Amino acid sequence: MALTDNMTMLTDFYEITMANGYLEAGMADTIAYFDVFFREIPDSGGYAIMAGLEQVVDYMEHLSFTEEDIEYLRKKNCFDERFLDYLRNFKFACDVWAVPEGTPIFPHEPILTVRGPVLQAQFVETYTLLVLNHESLVATKASRIVRSAQGRPVMEFGSRRAHGASAAIYGARACFIGGCCGTACTITDREYGIPALGTMAHSWVQMFPSEYEAFTAYAKEYPQNCVLLVDTYNVLKSGIPNAIRVFKEQKPQSMGIRIDSGDIAYLTKRARKMLDEAGLQDCKITISNSLDEYLIRDVIMEGAQIDSFGVGERMITAKSAPVFGGVYKLAAVEQDGVITPKIKISENVSKITNPGVKRLYRLYENESGKAIADLITLADEPKPEGDGLVIFDPDAVWKKMTLKDYTAKDIRVRLFDHGRRVYDCPPIQEVKDFCAEQMETLWEETLRFENPQTYYVDLSKPLWDLKHSLIEEFSGK
Repeated sequence: MALTDNMTMLTDFYEITMANGYLEAGMADTIAYFDVFFREIPDSGGYAIMAGLEQVVDYMEHLSFTEEDIEYLRKKNCFDERFLDYLRNFKFACDVWAVPEGTPIFPHEPILTVRGPVLQAQFVETYTLLVLNHESLVATKASRIVRSAQGRPVMEFGSRRAHGASAAIYGARACFIGGCCGTACTITDREYGIPALGTMAHSWVQMFPSEYEAFTAYAKEYPQNCVLLVDTYNVLKSGIPNAIRVFKEQKPQSMGIRIDSGDIAYLTKRARKMLDEAGLQDCKITISNSLDEYLIRDVIMEGAQIDSFGVGERMITAKSAPVFGGVYKLAAVEQDGVITPKIKISENVSKITNPGVKRLYRLYENESGKAIADLITLADEPKPEGDGLVIFDPDAVWKKMTLKDYTAKDIRVRLFDHGRRVYDCPPIQEVKDFCAEQMETLWEETLRFENPQTYYVDLSKPLWDLKHSLIEEFSGK
């Protein structure tokens, strides 16, 4: 579903200058392969979550240049008229493969690959990275926060702190994929069916002559879901006593209180005691106010009495690690059916790319169903199978494990076949459910917040040999 106008021109300017250059150099139809991957997991975590694919698919499917776009480019006085005519008749003709949304992903894996005429395959870089970097970052942060809540619902409350309108909408979508139960962002509910949730602001309480009258008015209007904000004045002295009084008088079908400030552990324990003593054991306690996975984990360890959380700025902006760092790199060139692998070499080892046309396999232990490693292979290699497969630790190549009873699954799906969309994006609830299922395949050691076990992502022997032969060739060694 598209929420914006044509985004074709949302691109780095050099994508257009290169496109013009490819056409003038007679290379526009040369087939190129580009991989999207990222280098580091946010927050030094053990995994990330793939998100944003639906928006990428929609963008690629509707790529087109308007007459206004072409006139703008003409006025830049640096583009050939033949190139502008090409854009006027532009038709996306690439093949695209990607890891489905909701899948746990790891560094250096080709999470999306574009194959097609280099002019086109290069051009989609900016928007593809923009979307995948943003939504994968937020979905990953949301997953961490939801896990810290230990089964308690987490609501996304971050619209007003998001970095712009689209960040609020798509950020809320990503939070839902990561496990949130709903959002405060109304338009996201309208467009994606993600439940819109919310109660009242402090201003509601302040608008009435007294806190009691504010609570009474709200309870009368919303008896089916009456959640009262009790920290406008004093949580223990007035907020909770007035809430108890109103609950007993109005008898709403569902009742709860929300605390948005103060010592969460202390206030929720006192609040639970007061509510229970008043016979309101069914009254739920919701907490908000600058929460993240560490604060949630800590207050639960302190015995805080909390039924649900509302999390805003630290989730919608992924405040502790606000950059995902996905990149879009050339992996191969194809001419007359001959594929030539390409590599980017750097003194920074993490920036050396994996060359060639590749597949991405996830290896599952048959006994437990757990994911034990990922293997990147060349596309023409046979599927991994049979006992004795050796996988090396990416951080310590002297560490290895030998696999016996396992199943290998190619975890990428095809999105486009020569520009024709062949993939139906699943409904957002299915994506969320899929993400939860996939998270269950990861070992607890990988899910730790601090010092997680590094998940094995290895290269096949042919890919390893190819990579090192190209390093030697281009480094002059």
